[in-house]
Amino acid sequence: LNLALLDLGCISTTLPKAMANALWDTRAISYAGCAAQVFFFLFFFSAEYFLLTVMSYDRFVAICKPRHYGTLLGSRACVTMAAAAWGTGVLYSLIHTENTFSIPLCHGNVVTQFFCEMAQILKLSCSQSDFLWQTWIIAFSFAIVLGCFIFIVLSYVQIFRAVLRMPSEHSRHKAFSTCLPHLAVVSLFLSTGTFAYLKPSSLSSASMDLVVAVLYSVVPPTVNPFIYSMRNQELKDALRTIKRILSIRETLKTIFG
Repeated sequence: LNLALLDLGCISTTLPKAMANALWDTRAISYAGCAAQVFFFLFFFSAEYFLLTVMSYDRFVAICKPRHYGTLLGSRACVTMAAAAWGTGVLYSLIHTENTFSIPLCHGNVVTQFFCEMAQILKLSCSQSDFLWQTWIIAFSFAIVLGCFIFIVLSYVQIFRAVLRMPSEHSRHKAFSTCLPHLAVVSLFLSTGTFAYLKPSSLSSASMDLVVAVLYSVVPPTVNPFIYSMRNQELKDALRTIKRILSIRETLKTIFG
């Protein structure tokens, strides 16, 4: 539920304004609107990343310590960890938004992106000292992101070691079905975001930046619900039914021309 709400928030922050601008053939956005877009974009994406980190711990306990799952991850613990992810996201986005919009901008007011992206706004800065301060803040944030990534990797190392030691093939399949959707979401989220911010400068151009922005801001929150829905047995049965209907339809077309 928390992941679905965050995905919905990610999409709602950027796409409605971009679609409205496309319909009205404009690229304008108010200063306050731009600041709000930066805040909510950072909030939803950082909160989702922290939530995915918490979910890796949930998978670790479920697979490696199943007897202690009820004790370690009761309802109160789950609510606390989810609230911590949301709260950390608020703090993270507040710090970046405040520092981004406290820097004087003197290189125009045109952001070469379909939404107000922090990296593009920083390019308009004319204060070297403020820019360096923001760079340090970004480096600190990167350290937090790296710490979460290491935690996720270590969790899955333990998970896969435990799964491979399971004697029953059914148990291994059940464990993998629990972990693979989460692992797919994490991989998609991190790969697109990493490429967006760490791509070589030789690949940087207005069109490439636009494509990359769509990849990391639109694709993951759009695809995530489909990835997790594939665990739903009713959805699987519905897809099989549709497949059978299409197969019968093709057979009938072949027979009757």
